[in-house]
Formats: sequence, structure tokens, C-alpha cells
Amino acid sequence: MIKNGLTYADAGVDIDAGNALVDAIKPLARATMRPGADAALGGFGGLFDLKAAGFVDPILVAANDGVGTKLKIAIDTDQHATIGIDLVAMCVNDLIVQGAEPLFFLDYFACGALNNDVATAVVAGISQGCLQSGSALIGGETAEMPGMYAAGDYDLAGFSVGAAERGTLLPRADISDGDTLIGIASSGPHSNGYSLIRRIVEVSGIAWDAPAPFNTNQTLAEALLEPTRIYVKSLLAAIRETGAIKAMAHITGGGLLENIPRVLPDGLAARIDATSWHAPAVFGWLASQGGVEATEMLRTFNCGIGMVVVIEPDKVEAVIEILSREGETAMVIGHLAPRDGEGVIMDGTLEFAA
Repeated sequence: MIKNGLTYADAGVDIDAGNALVDAIKPLARATMRPGADAALGGFGGLFDLKAAGFVDPILVAANDGVGTKLKIAIDTDQHATIGIDLVAMCVNDLIVQGAEPLFFLDYFACGALNNDVATAVVAGISQGCLQSGSALIGGETAEMPGMYAAGDYDLAGFSVGAAERGTLLPRADISDGDTLIGIASSGPHSNGYSLIRRIVEVSGIAWDAPAPFNTNQTLAEALLEPTRIYVKSLLAAIRETGAIKAMAHITGGGLLENIPRVLPDGLAARIDATSWHAPAVFGWLASQGGVEATEMLRTFNCGIGMVVVIEPDKVEAVIEILSREGETAMVIGHLAPRDGEGVIMDGTLEFAA
């Protein structure tokens, strides 16, 4: 029999710390305010007004994701400032490829014991990702669960909702043989393949705080924590200004080989010119240090192309001009052709320079 009554804090859950965290992140949420949302936290649910956002007959599109074991690098090196950008990016990039404008975002942060400094840094990154994508951070959940997570560990999940006017969703029905494929450069591995990356780093024996062999201006941890690029605003501009985009593929787990066929009709394959871009140095280092074969690289990592866009051939110049204006590095990487086997045909060899 317990002489003095137990409290929730005795069980490892600090309600006061949770309340303090909510107060700390309220300004971060308010900074993401946009038409349709006031970004106020504290209610039982977040609200969004589609009419105020300018939609007439919208179809809602939803996506959720995490950042995988990239989190372990952030945790092990105590660098949490950008992992929230990754969380948003992995969700909103999945919305934009369907032609949907991301509208609002919710996050889930789970840990064993709440560290408000860490949690606030993570949410600050989420807020930054929302600003980059035009999303309102309208709510979330912080779960403190003693016994579920090791000391210092936490996990993240993100949930994004967007909308498109009826009849404008992608992919379009008129995708055809001869359509052009544009590749948009990635910022690095984004948030995929990090179990393999961490294994390669372990085998290499290089410390996280040592200069990155492929970029000596950063530590290895800083280079591998480079946040996932958010393509929303640049692609929205290209969609709305040209009307030429027929489909898009977000190059995540499965790489170029598995993601492009997801948006193509039966009977068509992507014919990729592997010499049309150079894989960034990080991928060369991973390939050489880990002895990873080219096909395995292409089905695990984005290898330098974070987004592939299918467009009408006569609109190539216009689309690339807009993407360049919006800060993207875009190039023609191939075209669609009749399918007789694999969904992606690689012409030439993608070089992975160590």
C-alpha cells in the first residue's frame, strides 16, 4: 500500500512541462497563419475555412509521413533544428504531385520524457517547413510516454491536407508517348535510405563531428541532416502559369526506378538519360564507401533528382524558366516511351563520383 498518493509526475509525465511547451510553440504556429486558418492552438481540433482560402469546388487530398531513421542522426548529435522541415516536406511534396495546394499541417511528437528545448527546436523546424510550403500549423499532439522510448529518443509523424479544384487533380488522363520528363534537383538524400546511410557511416568509422568527406565545409552530421527540399511553391507556379504539367513523381523511398511508374498509365515507361545530370558528391561517397551497386543506389536514393515532372514537349522552355525563377535547378532528363518490360529504362550510366 502506498502511503502518499502518487502523481502523474511520479509516473514520469510532467503536465506542467507539457503546458509550458504549448505556450512556447504558440508563436511558431501563429507565424504560419494563412487565409483559411488563424493558426491558434489550444482547442480540441484545428479549423480551416476552404471558402476563405479561395476554393469553389475543392477535392481534399491528405498525406502523412515521418522522417525515418534520419531522426537518429539528429538525436545522436543533438541537432534538431531542421528535422521538422523534413517532416513537413515529406508530406507536402506528396500533395503537390497530385496537383493539390497544401493548406494545413498537424504534427505528432512522441517521447519518453519531454525535453522542452528539443521539442521547441523540432516544432520551430516544422513551422519553417509550413512557411516554405504555405501551410498553416493548426494543431498537433505531444505524447510523453515513459517506458516506450529510451532516454533522449523521440519520434515524429506529420499529417498534411491540401485541396485542388475539381477536375484539376494530377496525373492527367492525356499522358502520352513522347511527353518530356523534367528532373528537379534534390538537396541531398532528403529523408530516405538513412538506415543504409547510418550503416555506411558506421562502417567508415568517421565521427559525426568530423568534416564530411564530400563537403569539408560541414561536419558529416550537418551534411547528412541537410533538410528535404520543399517543391510546393515552385511547382504551384509552374502548374498555374503554364497548364502544361501532366504528372509529377516525388522521388522518395524506391528512388527513380519505383516512383516514376506510379504516375504513368499502363503501357508507358520513362526513358531516362542517365548522363543528363551529375549525382551530387554525397551519393558518390555513399556508393564508394558502402560498395553500393548502381541499381541499388537508384532504388534506394533520389540520386540528385527529388522530383520528376511530365510535361507537354512544346512547353519545356516555359516550365524550366518558371522553375528556375523560383529557385529550382531543373533539366530535361528523358521522355515517355511505349513500355515493354520495366517502367523505367536507364540509358547510359549515372556516374557516382567519390
